[in-house]
Amino acid sequence: MAGAIASRMSFSSLKRKQPKTFTVRIATMDAEMEFSCEVKWKGKDLFDLVCRTLGLRETWFFGLQYTIKDTVAWLKMDKKVLDHDVPTEEPKTFHFLAKFYPENAEEELVQEITQHLFFLQVKKQILDEKIYCPPEASVLLASYAVQAKYGDYDPNVHKRGFLAQEELLPKRVINLYQMTPEMWEERITAWYAEHRGRARDEAEMEYLKIAQDLEMYGVNYFAIRNKKGTELLLGVDALGLHIYDPDNRLTPKISFPWNEIRNISYSDKEFTIKPLDKKIDVFKFNSSKLRVNKLILQLCIGNHDLFMRRRKADSLEVQQMKAQAREEKARKQMERQRLAREKQMREEAERTRDELERRLMQLKEEATMANEALMRSEETADLLAEKAQITEEEAKLLAQKAAEAEQEMQRIKATAIRTEEEKRLMEQKVLEAEMLALKMAEESERRAKEADQLKQDLQEARESERRAKQKLLEITSKSSYTQPMNSSTTAVPTDLPSFNLISESLSFDFKDTDMKRLSMEIEKEKVEYMEKSKHLQEQLNELKTEIEALKLKERETALDILHNENSSRGNSKHNTIKKVS
Repeated sequence: MAGAIASRMSFSSLKRKQPKTFTVRIATMDAEMEFSCEVKWKGKDLFDLVCRTLGLRETWFFGLQYTIKDTVAWLKMDKKVLDHDVPTEEPKTFHFLAKFYPENAEEELVQEITQHLFFLQVKKQILDEKIYCPPEASVLLASYAVQAKYGDYDPNVHKRGFLAQEELLPKRVINLYQMTPEMWEERITAWYAEHRGRARDEAEMEYLKIAQDLEMYGVNYFAIRNKKGTELLLGVDALGLHIYDPDNRLTPKISFPWNEIRNISYSDKEFTIKPLDKKIDVFKFNSSKLRVNKLILQLCIGNHDLFMRRRKADSLEVQQMKAQAREEKARKQMERQRLAREKQMREEAERTRDELERRLMQLKEEATMANEALMRSEETADLLAEKAQITEEEAKLLAQKAAEAEQEMQRIKATAIRTEEEKRLMEQKVLEAEMLALKMAEESERRAKEADQLKQDLQEARESERRAKQKLLEITSKSSYTQPMNSSTTAVPTDLPSFNLISESLSFDFKDTDMKRLSMEIEKEKVEYMEKSKHLQEQLNELKTEIEALKLKERETALDILHNENSSRGNSKHNTIKKVS
């Protein structure tokens, strides 16, 4: 009894010592994960666990988002997870999303996983029309998204209709034009085919480089009122604070770049922006909810910190990541070049094999034709030989008859003719016999000539037969020579690992000369990128002109009209911000 009580007490004490946990579900842009968390965990503990799981080191761009009372909120790093206003039921769901956006994606996003997460998030925002994108740019972005998913365009694989189930364009763009899905696919595929050779990370980066120039990229909008009670929108992004009309989210009325703001503060529901230049009036505004004010302040602090961080020397961690990224990029480039060489050699081997097979078929056809010609020659020769034999026998028979006629003539001459009449008749008979003998001699001579001609034709036929046999022998010898060549050529792809041995013997130690060469290639790429950008703009303008005739003007949204006005004035995202700053 005492032992049972003691064991029960021991079990209950162990139960008390065991930490309580709760389940958390983390949703990224392309996956979901579940974790068991301790009740004492703070936001940073959970955030670090997610980043380690993803292999993400550029953590300063991201956060864990949740929704409370129809308002977006972000998990605070220094506050316990359960102390936030999160739902009580489990699993507790958070979304791992980009909270802050880079000014220049190519320069700031180092890791491939970072680029991929940004690509997925920006793509979704464009398709959900949270970021306005003009139609021609939507088609270009769609082509890069297809390149990232499917790799290089292959007309034998990517046939008509292969994009039928893909969501690539905003519904607003599709509804704006009288174009079928096949017509959109044709235009997307035309650009997709031009992206040959780009790896997935390169295609995603090109997508981000185009998207970051869109007016609504990276901007968080909040409804506010100024001191006069006028309804406005506050936009917070990587460049600063912007004030918009509620009906125009593309063009700010006024902008405050981060380097020109001295202080931001709020009391209760009133925000105050103090410019660095004291001659400029302080800007004050109100927002409706305290929770929204806290979110605005979080975004302002985070974006300002990143703005200042970009303008300082990279930290040791960032320098290390960039160095690793450069080495990884160089290694991948060498690997891609090796694979491209092997692919090219394989294709050349296949082309050679196909050519040899085609040549072999041609030789086989020629051999078949020569064999048929030989058989025809043999048949002709047999017929000519048979005809010559018949003619020769006829000539012999005529010669025999001529000899008999001659004997008969001699016999008639030797016979005495007693009467004159008999003599005359005999002379007449002799004359007839002589004429008959002459005719028989001529016929015999003609038959002899015909027999000689047939013998000559037979000789020529036999000569043709000999030449045909010689040609057939040559073709047969060529075919037997081609066959080992064909088999050795066909075996080329199986021998290709020998190229791997060569490539495996290459050193992947990147020397200063390699890095200098890589730097020169990067500079060259920059110049090429500027030229491509000009070419790209021309292509965009061509597509815009091409589909303009199919546009339904009555379906244009307010943002479409505003974008067209900005384009006609030559206004872009950056020069507009400079003008209103």
